[in-house]
Amino acid sequence: MRVIFSLLCLFGMLHFAQAQNKEEADPYYIYSIYFGGGSYYIDDEQSQGLSEWLKTIPYIDDSEISIHSHTDNIGSKRYNEWLSKMRSNAAWKRLLEEGIPPEFMSIEDFGELNPVYDNDTWEGKLKNRRVDIIIKPIVM
Repeated sequence: MRVIFSLLCLFGMLHFAQAQNKEEADPYYIYSIYFGGGSYYIDDEQSQGLSEWLKTIPYIDDSEISIHSHTDNIGSKRYNEWLSKMRSNAAWKRLLEEGIPPEFMSIEDFGELNPVYDNDTWEGKLKNRRVDIIIKPIVM
């Protein structure tokens, strides 16, 4: 897993995003957790990275958190749906351990559907095996 994590760091795949549109007052943040093929295990290194990242969010107590899980296209659609759910559940549990209230979290499992990266390449498959944690301020 460390090799995959290191490769993704080299590719610049650990990313944070802020609202691109100047009209949007508050930024949003994205943290991606990457998995090996067929895995839904979050290793200690990624767990620590998530913990440190959460500490940098200035309005974490007034935010909604979306967990979006993805897979590559290896395996059946049914298997990838299951794997996607297992990945999002692992991220959910990890966020609960960090003290995030469950009522602020939601899950969307995409499985192999709507890939961001090209599943015809090894690099694309590697990048699609992930959970994106998206934090946005709650707008009142």
